Amino acid sequence: MGETIGLVGIGLVGTALAENLRAAGLDVVGYARTAASRSRLERLGGRTVGSAAEVGQAAERVILSLPDSAVVEEVLLRPGGLLDGPVRPRLILDTTTGEPERSEALAHRLGAQGIQILDAPISGSSQQIRQRQGVFLVGGDRAAYEAALDLIRMLADRFYYLGGPGAGSRAKLASNLILGLNRLVLAEGLVFAERLGLDLPAFLAMLKTTPAYSCAMDVKGQKMLQGDFAAQSKVSQHHKDLRIILDYAARAGQGLPLTALHAQLLEQLMASGDGDLDTSAVLLALRRLGRAGTAG
Repeated sequence: MGETIGLVGIGLVGTALAENLRAAGLDVVGYARTAASRSRLERLGGRTVGSAAEVGQAAERVILSLPDSAVVEEVLLRPGGLLDGPVRPRLILDTTTGEPERSEALAHRLGAQGIQILDAPISGSSQQIRQRQGVFLVGGDRAAYEAALDLIRMLADRFYYLGGPGAGSRAKLASNLILGLNRLVLAEGLVFAERLGLDLPAFLAMLKTTPAYSCAMDVKGQKMLQGDFAAQSKVSQHHKDLRIILDYAARAGQGLPLTALHAQLLEQLMASGDGDLDTSAVLLALRRLGRAGTAG
């Protein structure tokens, strides 16, 4: 067995990363709060422990895959957290889509203690990550990036170093803005084509050959047509990303009208109890808008 890699957070993305690490012949020791999440890693042949601190004792390099910056800070800094022990990891790869300023502050705080941390969110759904089609967007110390490259190469074929601490997080927010709107536009176009009475499978196949093409058609098109909203990336998680994006835009004095509308549609889905569905379920929100308009 090769090097032991630590993993904190075994959700959709964390599980996909664990699969790739195991396929590369690495031992994976992980922690997640729920038994269901821990069992995912165990089914892959990885080991689970009872706390983040135990992960820090077992591995020199640790990957974080967590919901947001607040949870990252809790996992790293609280008593019983990843760094609470006589032995600490030397390098942390944080794949969380978080807040750039908090990523930057963590990098400076941990760097002063001799611990390297990279903000390295991944562009792509859990299924794309599983297939090594995710794209790592990395910010942090250049030497830390070089030290993590062998690990990143086990997880993805495409990766970019974008600058100092926080740069990866900033790039992920801008990328997610565009990705989300591509998905929203596809859903709106499919709903419109449906209202016009077009054959949707044939229409989608045609779209992929036109200048209207986007990767969203490959990743989410069939899910939308089939009504398959099993989560590869959750509505609630993308809504969290949009809240951060809108907050940073407001501070920069930049209006984002399309993103604001997107956030409202995701809020409607969450209010309907659909927050755990795949982001392709934005199609449902648009269909409901149509029915509401007809009823009015």
